[in-house]
Amino acid sequence: MEEQNYKLLDGKATSAQIKTEIAAEVTARVAAGKPAPHLVAILVGHDGGSETYVASKIKTCAEVGFRSTLVRFEDDVTEERLLQEIHRLNEDPEVHGFIVQLPLPKHIDEQKIIEAVDPKKDVDGFHPINVGRMSIGLPCFVSATPQGIMELLSRYKIETRGKHCVVLGRSNIVGKPMAQLLLHKGYPGDCTVTVCHSRTTNIKELCLQADIIIAALGVPEFLKGDMVRPGAVIIDVGTTRVPDASRKSGFKLTGDVAFDEVAPRSSYITPVPGGVGPMTIISLMLNTLQAAKLQEA
Repeated sequence: MEEQNYKLLDGKATSAQIKTEIAAEVTARVAAGKPAPHLVAILVGHDGGSETYVASKIKTCAEVGFRSTLVRFEDDVTEERLLQEIHRLNEDPEVHGFIVQLPLPKHIDEQKIIEAVDPKKDVDGFHPINVGRMSIGLPCFVSATPQGIMELLSRYKIETRGKHCVVLGRSNIVGKPMAQLLLHKGYPGDCTVTVCHSRTTNIKELCLQADIIIAALGVPEFLKGDMVRPGAVIIDVGTTRVPDASRKSGFKLTGDVAFDEVAPRSSYITPVPGGVGPMTIISLMLNTLQAAKLQEA
């Protein structure tokens, strides 16, 4: 196997740089007498992953000078009560953007909740209006993970024009929007895009044709070394908790890419953790800042 000198696409360092840029803009806003952007997070129940994500979003708000509010409900909250809260936040002029942390308990219709959020405050970019606008290239809030990946490609000046990109996964949150963003005219974009999923029969052959692979299946170490052609750019979106007795937490975060096999074949690759994850949270901050600006216009 031909080995490359690969470079890490460092989401941690890149997000720290963007954090500094956002903080400077917020300082200038506040000095000009404008309110700091205000992000509200709604958290239902006590799912470990959701608790971690929300805590990290609230912490980042503090670091960039945003106001943040956490609204908590127990697992047994009714759909009606949750919808009431969303309506209240839609109407509150002091709230610039808000998110409802998914997944929600089974008795609540997630789609109904997503559609209740005012698209102008939908900083997660999940509302069908934002998704529709994104798909035809109109200004909108793009969901945070795909936007973070686009930002990473752009900051590292990864060539995308005319490149073949294979997206592994067709979720509404990552796979589909990622494919559409990379198809758009401009940079980063102008790719030829193939979307693969659990029913695709010749995934290996398609991956071997790819200049860029975005792995977002949620299957630990799915992408092996023999599926990657030398010099490919690899973006690993997966974060699965895999049991690991040698760690204090009892698990390790594992991506969709078998890193030790794939990295030596690639030109650029994101680590897990420290790749796409930090970019996702910083994108949410960029969206919230944008929402605050739009609501003044």
